[in-house]
Amino acid sequence: MICLGSQIRLTHKEIEYFRWLTDIEPVGIRTCADLDAYVAQCKAHYWGVSQDTQFLHWMIDQEVARCLAA
Repeated sequence: MICLGSQIRLTHKEIEYFRWLTDIEPVGIRTCADLDAYVAQCKAHYWGVSQDTQFLHWMIDQEVARCLAA
């Protein structure tokens, strides 16, 4: 992820990974709030209490943490 002040930009690799992981295109992500909204949308789409759902939510959180650490 590229940070420019309060603005962010996902790299092509990050966009492709989020698309592969969630099957939801991460478009219009320009701020951390946009990224949070995208994550909320993904988790709402894949809701539930199964271990698979919990694992998917964990994977999404891990990718967001990796992006923010970059």
